[in-house]
Amino acid sequence: MAITTALCTSFKQELMEAVHNFKNSGGSTFNLALYTSSASLGAGTTAYTTSNEASGTNYTAKGASLTRVDPTTSGTTAFTDFSDLTFSNVTITARGCLIFNDSASGDPAVCALDFGGDKTSTAGDFTIQFPTADASNAIIRIA
Repeated sequence: MAITTALCTSFKQELMEAVHNFKNSGGSTFNLALYTSSASLGAGTTAYTTSNEASGTNYTAKGASLTRVDPTTSGTTAFTDFSDLTFSNVTITARGCLIFNDSASGDPAVCALDFGGDKTSTAGDFTIQFPTADASNAIIRIA
């Protein structure tokens, strides 16, 4: 099993079906859930799953809500991003995460992210730092 960083293929179709709304005001609620190295996540992931979700002190299933950055464009690329997310005072080990739409039916997947190795926090902060919100680096880009 492995976690592969990818926009989920189902997400690309669901954009065409207006399942996801990234607008800050009145948009969808997106969550980030943490997963162990036993998880299998990637382009083929279609929805949030509890299978191999990380568990630990002060971490709850389905992770936490993300704060969206309104979508914008630069040149011919549209992009959106999220504010950094901190799980406070947690004891947890995670290999990757899944961003999913918690407000849509079935919790459809957006993207899977591999951390490149296990990351651990012991009674401390576990922070997900998102890249710069621009056409070359934003976590979600459509070119």
